[in-house]
Amino acid sequence: MKTHYLTSVSQIIGLSPEERKEIAETEKWFSFRATDYYLNLIDWSDPFDPIRRIIVPDIAELEKDGDLDPSSESSYTMAPGLQHKYARTGLLLVSDQCGGLCRYCFRKRLFVDNADEVVPDVSLGIEYIRNHPEITNVLLTGGDPLMLPTRELRKIIEEIRDIEHVKIIRIGSKMPAYYPMRISGDQELLDLLAEYSLPEKRIYLMSQFTHPREITPEAMEAVTALLDHGVMILNQTPVLRGINDSAEVLGELFRTLSFIGVSPYYIFQCRPTRGNRTYAVPIEEGYRIFEEARATASGIAKRARFVMSHATGKIEVAACTKEYIVMKYHQAADPEEMGKVLVFRRDPSAYWLDDYSVPVDSCDVTDLNNHRSSHTMRQSNEADTLSE
Repeated sequence: MKTHYLTSVSQIIGLSPEERKEIAETEKWFSFRATDYYLNLIDWSDPFDPIRRIIVPDIAELEKDGDLDPSSESSYTMAPGLQHKYARTGLLLVSDQCGGLCRYCFRKRLFVDNADEVVPDVSLGIEYIRNHPEITNVLLTGGDPLMLPTRELRKIIEEIRDIEHVKIIRIGSKMPAYYPMRISGDQELLDLLAEYSLPEKRIYLMSQFTHPREITPEAMEAVTALLDHGVMILNQTPVLRGINDSAEVLGELFRTLSFIGVSPYYIFQCRPTRGNRTYAVPIEEGYRIFEEARATASGIAKRARFVMSHATGKIEVAACTKEYIVMKYHQAADPEEMGKVLVFRRDPSAYWLDDYSVPVDSCDVTDLNNHRSSHTMRQSNEADTLSE
């Protein structure tokens, strides 16, 4: 089950000396990390290979754009390592290590000097969850929780399972792609998951397959092992330039995931984290790709939603007309915003919610049906909030 982790681009035999020199400065800003298994998926003869683009540094990452905390996660930190943004969900940062460092990572701040958001002892975070009965599901993330030794992961899962009001435990992990043998080769881990993924309160693994070529025979073996041990699997990934930014590739990802028993869940707008612009696709282009990809898949794969994790909530891109783009709060930090619909004039250059001007219109979801029949969209950029 052991693997070799590479932590310097100088160790990548597929790169030429010139390429190593070019990306050396990028590596100083945001570290490189990968497994030998994952690097072997790269076609080194193709300079535009999508797996290479996921994991190998790019000089364009040095552009000083974006923010280290674009979704303002720090403002929702309620205890060391614990975020509570949405009423029913508690998020525990349990690891500051990953099997590989995605170049488009939205939590780069965890992997730079002086990062202190991940704490070795999450007991205060678990105590917070215990004292907040509205929290029905807990997301273990980081970093990658499956980088923890199984015995340490067991301690965390056991403590959370001891909290009666927590019904769902989610584990966010790209290990099924980066090193699937961590799962299929560790019977102790599988037994742990089977022990605590119960009929009345399941464990979900939130996988992060980003490109169809990550779904190897080894990855499918890990997926099968998880399913056989009672774990539900949902997949989420951003739309990324040069990786999955075509309906053909994203559609193939949707279909293949549904074939192997993994439900496509969220397709994210790439967050405006520092260094991520080179990987980002404008929102409206991303929505077109998303809808065209869904059209090639069965109903099971069509359950995916295209969202952005904004500071104010998880905002779904719901529709585009010739003139307008329609968004909806799928989740909201402020419960009063839940279900709120926003309508903006289209802007093909917009990469984030904040790039749009004041909404042409906004309304609560309870008002939407009346609004459709009785209200003509204003032709100004002033917000018009309706209520019954």
